[in-house]
Amino acid sequence: MLILLIVLLVIWAVLAVVGFAIKGLLWLAIIGIILFVATIIIGVVRRRATRNH
Repeated sequence: MLILLIVLLVIWAVLAVVGFAIKGLLWLAIIGIILFVATIIIGVVRRRATRNH
């Protein structure tokens, strides 16, 4: 699970960088940032849920 989380974070970070690097793809950067933050939140919530059990 942790490896999947790391892979997704890397993919979203790359999308954000590509979006900022190419002017016409600013929307891609915004989506990459949103997905990056969402992935972090989901990962934190799932880790806390597994620690409680």
